[in-house]
Amino acid sequence: MTSHDAVFKLRKILHEKKIGHGGTLDPDVTGVLPIAVGKATRVIEYMTEAGKVYEGEITIGFSTTTEDASGEVVQTTPITELDGATVDQAMASFEGEITQIPPMYSAVKINGKKLYEYARAGEEVERPQRQVKITEFVRTSPIELENGTAPSVLLVVKELMSAPYLLIWV
Repeated sequence: MTSHDAVFKLRKILHEKKIGHGGTLDPDVTGVLPIAVGKATRVIEYMTEAGKVYEGEITIGFSTTTEDASGEVVQTTPITELDGATVDQAMASFEGEITQIPPMYSAVKINGKKLYEYARAGEEVERPQRQVKITEFVRTSPIELENGTAPSVLLVVKELMSAPYLLIWV
C-alpha cells in the first residue's frame, strides 16, 4: 500500500477531503505512516521537521539494480573479514550534515513523476541534491559472517532534517 492509497482509503471511510500524510510508504518496509485529518493537516510540516528514527538491516557484499533488497543482484563481493570497528567507523562517517542525491528507485518527484517511474522506463534524470542531518547512525547487532558472504548488520539511524536514503557501499 502506498501513502496515496492510505489517504485515499481514509477519505472514503471518514468522508473527509482534507487528509495528509507525513511520509512515504515503501512497499518493502514496515513502519508507521503519520496521517492528519482536517485542521490537523496544518501540523504535518512540524512533525516532519521534528526528525525521525529508522531501524533497518544492511546486508553487505552485493549490489542490486534498485539499490535495495527488492532488486536483481548485479554484483557480489565475497566478504572474508569484517570487524565491528570497521563498520562502526564507516557508519560514523555518515553522521552530521551531509549532501545526498536520492536513488533512481525512490518516490521523489521530478516534473510530477516519481523517480522510480523513470527508472522502470529505463530513463535516468538529474536528481536534486539535498542536505540531511544524521544525528546518530549506529550498529545494533554483532557482525556474523556466513560462509564468507553477505553478512547482515542491524542498525538505527536518527535524523533531524528530511529523510535520508540509506546507501552503503563496501
